Amino acid sequence: MGTRTILSSGTKTEEVFGYSRAVRAGDFIFVSGTTAMGPDGPIGGADIVAQSAECLRRIEEALAHFGAGLDTVVRTRVFVTDIDQWRRVGEAHSARFAEILPTTTIVGISALFDPRLLVEIEADAVLTTG
Repeated sequence: MGTRTILSSGTKTEEVFGYSRAVRAGDFIFVSGTTAMGPDGPIGGADIVAQSAECLRRIEEALAHFGAGLDTVVRTRVFVTDIDQWRRVGEAHSARFAEILPTTTIVGISALFDPRLLVEIEADAVLTTG
C-alpha cells in the first residue's frame, strides 16, 4: 500500500478513542466518521441538512490535506439518528456528489456521542483511476 500518513484534528475525542481524522495509505484515503460538532454544539444547530453540509465540508477539508477533492470519493457512509430524515440528508449529499455518484450507505442509528448530533458521515477516496 505504500506510505501511510495520518491527519489529526487534535480533538480530545481522537485522544480518548485512539484514532485519526483521516488516513492516507498509498492511493487510498479513509476519512473517519465526521460530525458537525463545534465548541458550542453542532454547526447548523438542530437542522439536519445544515449539519450534513458541515460534515461534507469537513470531509472535503480532510481530503484537501492529502491533495484530493470530493471527486476522488468512491464511497460514503451516512449515519442518522432519525431515518425518516433520509431524504433531507440526501439533499445535502446530492448537492456535493450528484456528478461524482459514489457508492453510499445510509443507516438509522439510536444515537451519536452527543444527543444534539443528528448525522455522521464517513468517506473513502481513491487517488488513481483505472
